[in-house]
Amino acid sequence: MEALALVEAPDHVCCRYRVRAFEGALAASGWSLAIEPLATGLIGRLAQFGRAGRFDSVLLQRKLLPGWQLRELRRRSNHLIFDFDDAVLYRDSYDRRGPYHRRRAERFKRTVQAADDVIAGNAFLANCALKAGARPDRVRVIPTCIALDSARPAAGARRSDGPELVWIGSASTLAGLARRRPLWERIGREVPGVRLRMVCDTFLRFDSLPVIAVPWSEPTEAADVAAADIGVSWIPDDLWSRGKCGLKVLQYQAAGLPVLANPVGVHPEMIRPGVNGFLPSNPDEWVEAVRRLAEDPDLARRLGRAGRASLESNYSVESWAPAFVAAVAGARPFVEVDHRAGPATRPKPMAPRDLRRGGDVFPPSSQYLAPS
Repeated sequence: MEALALVEAPDHVCCRYRVRAFEGALAASGWSLAIEPLATGLIGRLAQFGRAGRFDSVLLQRKLLPGWQLRELRRRSNHLIFDFDDAVLYRDSYDRRGPYHRRRAERFKRTVQAADDVIAGNAFLANCALKAGARPDRVRVIPTCIALDSARPAAGARRSDGPELVWIGSASTLAGLARRRPLWERIGREVPGVRLRMVCDTFLRFDSLPVIAVPWSEPTEAADVAAADIGVSWIPDDLWSRGKCGLKVLQYQAAGLPVLANPVGVHPEMIRPGVNGFLPSNPDEWVEAVRRLAEDPDLARRLGRAGRASLESNYSVESWAPAFVAAVAGARPFVEVDHRAGPATRPKPMAPRDLRRGGDVFPPSSQYLAPS
C-alpha cells in the first residue's frame, strides 16, 4: 500500500511532527510513504495531482486549495485526508485586519466536506471542521506528537546560580514572546540569576533579562531545550491561538522540564498546575512561579518527571501511531469528537483512549465568515 503526503515542505515543522514522525509505524503496517512539497506552479501542481491516483491514500496538509484544484485532487485521489494543526480558516494573531477571512473560511468548508478523513490537531480544530460541515464519523483528533526516543531528559544536576528559562520557536511565533516584553523584564529584575535561553532563528534582547542565543538546528533542538531548567510558553487569547497544538510545551515535557504557560488554548489540557507545571495568568503569578521553581529544585524535578510521564502517555508518537495508520488506511475513527460540546466546556487532560472532548466549540458558520 502506498500513501502520498502533500506538504508545505518535507522539513517544515508540521510535516516533521505530524507526518514524518509516523513513517516507521506506516512501514510496519505495510505502507510506503512518499512526501512531496505541494507544487507551486500550475503545470507542476496539475501534474502532481495527476500522479495522486497511483496512491492508495493522499494526505493534504494544511493547504486550502482553490475550488477547482480541490475538485481535481478529490477526483484523482482514492482516499483523501486533510490534516491541519492550526486554525487555517482564520488570519493569524498578528494580522491587523482581524481573524475573519471569507475566502479562507469557504475554502476550509469545501476541504473538510470533500475529504474522506479529517485529522485535527486538537478538539477546537475538530469542532471547526464539524461546524463547517464535515461528517462526524470522518473527523478524528490526533494531537501533535513527539517520538520518545527523539528527546531525553538531561541527566545533569540543575544549576544553583539561578534558573535558566527556555523558549523555542521561529521568527513567525516570536511576536508572542515580544508582546510580553514587560513581563520578561520584570522576571529578570525580580528573580536572582534568571536568564532566558532562546532556541530560534532570530533573537530578542532585554534590558534586565540576559538572553542566551542558540541558533535552531533540527539535530540539536532536543538537547538545546534539555539544557535549560524551565520551559515557557505564552500565546494570545484569540481564535488563531486556540487552534495551536502546544508543540513548545511538548518539547519541554519531552526534556523533563517543568512548564510555565498562560491558560489559553491547549495549555490547560497539557499542564496540570502543581503536577507538571503552572498556568500563571498575570505577571505576579509568573514571577512567583519562576521564583518558586528556582528556590525548590526538588519541586522542579518532580514536575519535570510528571510532564515527561504525561507526554509518554498522552502525546507520544508511540501512543498515537495506531490512530494515524488507521486514518491513512481509511478505517473509521476509534474515537469520535463530541461536536455537541458547548463554549463553556472546560478543557481537561486527555489520553488517546478518551480524547473526545475538551476545547471550545467553533462559532456558528455565520460568525466565522468575514462581516459583509
